[in-house]
Amino acid sequence: MSYKIPELPLSFDVETKAVLKQTIEANRRLAELKGVVKSMPNASILINTLALQEAKDSSAIESIITTHDELYKAELFIHQFASAGAKEVQTYADALKRGFEMVSKKHLLTNNAIIEIFRNVKQNDSGFRVTPGTTLKNERTQEIVYEPPQSIDLIQNYMSNLEKFINDESISDLDPLVKMAIIHHQFESIHPFSDGNGRTGRIINILYLVQQGLLDLPVLYLSRYVIKNKGKYYELLQKVRDEHAWEEWILFMLKGVELTAIETINLVEGVKKLMAQFKKDIRDNLSKIYSQDLLNNLFRHPYTRIEFVMKELSISRPTASSYLKQLEARGLVVKLKLGRENFYLNEKLFNLLINAFHLESEFVDSIDSNG
Repeated sequence: MSYKIPELPLSFDVETKAVLKQTIEANRRLAELKGVVKSMPNASILINTLALQEAKDSSAIESIITTHDELYKAELFIHQFASAGAKEVQTYADALKRGFEMVSKKHLLTNNAIIEIFRNVKQNDSGFRVTPGTTLKNERTQEIVYEPPQSIDLIQNYMSNLEKFINDESISDLDPLVKMAIIHHQFESIHPFSDGNGRTGRIINILYLVQQGLLDLPVLYLSRYVIKNKGKYYELLQKVRDEHAWEEWILFMLKGVELTAIETINLVEGVKKLMAQFKKDIRDNLSKIYSQDLLNNLFRHPYTRIEFVMKELSISRPTASSYLKQLEARGLVVKLKLGRENFYLNEKLFNLLINAFHLESEFVDSIDSNG
């Protein structure tokens, strides 16, 4: 509990032999993922499907659970959601996409951007904590294991230092992936918000990789890895505070990048293959309705509806309805009725996403992340 947050850059070398070795592997897999994504006919469609999946997994860390079905149905509505959990997930996905827009435009990840991301996550207008009393507790024993900075002045000072470390490359020559691990630990230790720190911190991870040019799109999602290793994640966060075990923490995060990149490469390759199959089927059997825009619509979200097709293809309602009926007849989509609305499920894409991201529900005793 007596951890003093260090000023960045750290005053000692963290790029040990083991760290450098793991950094090479993580960077290699990340470069492979970047190339695979670039080879997609329209890679931007991945932002929606994968952002929603990351949102689900990240929110699950705080036990905000929503099913895949609710998750994707939430995409079909503007103001209606299947559950509170689905709404929470949707706001996270929106925050991630908004953050990506800001970083892409300015190539900076500033405190103003971080606050805006947090506001999107929490759907409120608050900022850094101003009221003291925040503590992190063990979920099982309720014992206080860490007390983050309490005063707004300290929080602002630490966040200003973090902002400089993120954006000013002249003050540190560490590998960007090593920096990402340090940035994540520093942010979670500052714990600048009253709630939502975990989700905001995981969005920062993704956006930092984009800012550094390691990815063109925010498609590497570490939340899945964190869930699988939830106990270890919180244990190592605290071990740095208690024992300055930076090497263990950095290795853990680098391994997460490597393994998650491999999983995502396999998924993207699966989506590419499925898109190619759909493209051939539609061209060979429904040539009059084929277009790249139609194909993109079927893969941008696992569910679609007449209104989506009308808008994205700039066609009339009867035409959109006809297209979907023909796709249904070919077995490319499955028609579902929810209330008065008809929806069309790309069942093969839906199953691909579920199988690729199937997670064991192993939640072990851990530190309450408060966010």
